[in-house]
Amino acid sequence: MEKQILTEASGVLPQDVSYRSFLVVIRYPALLSFLGILSMAIFHFPLFLNKKIGFYKLMGTGKNGSFDIWPDFQQWSVMLFYNKALYADESGKSIAKKLLGNFINGWLKLSKAKVRFIHLEPYVGHGSWDNQTFISQRKSTDEPIGKIAVLTRATIRLSRLISFWKAVPSASFQLDQHPGFLFSIGIGEIPLIKQATFSIWDSEANMKAYAYKMRAHQEVIRRTRDENWYSEEMFLRFRLLDDFC
Repeated sequence: MEKQILTEASGVLPQDVSYRSFLVVIRYPALLSFLGILSMAIFHFPLFLNKKIGFYKLMGTGKNGSFDIWPDFQQWSVMLFYNKALYADESGKSIAKKLLGNFINGWLKLSKAKVRFIHLEPYVGHGSWDNQTFISQRKSTDEPIGKIAVLTRATIRLSRLISFWKAVPSASFQLDQHPGFLFSIGIGEIPLIKQATFSIWDSEANMKAYAYKMRAHQEVIRRTRDENWYSEEMFLRFRLLDDFC
């Protein structure tokens, strides 16, 4: 489920806009986990009608903090992008409340869900998500100081599903033990096929040390290219603006 504010001529998000994003992680009480499944249909309507949102995805999550074949039925997520100029002088909490709207905020409160809001600003990346991009491709930028976040998402070719899922455990091995790692979550629109990993690091340097120096991770990257695993992929790095419940 998605929303894309498109230019009439090109059919893509305007590239002269500076985007910011929220990843909203929602965990329902065990006895109310069915509300998570229900919300994936119901939330579509208020998000679609909110003209301040440029793009959104409603997604499930995996159990082990990365690409995961096993879903966590208590935990769900929303990722959205918006034009930061619309809320230039407002706090992250105020923006999140307005973007989700009264219905979703009320739903989360009544269901007693634990909600985490991660406020982000993309600064470098490549690829696309449903043919949409949120930053100038491979834009030259200064390395940020402090915490960063990384989103790696892909649409996996049906003919490559077995190869991909066999490779996932080795690529994710000891991620949580690597210096600088703070948090990760596996998110996905379609089970097995459209998957993503979102992670937070204490610095870009430590993230790069994991991404580019871990042998198993590099081997998976090589195979994705050589064996053409993905029909679409996107990699984005974000400045971490705020992280609150």
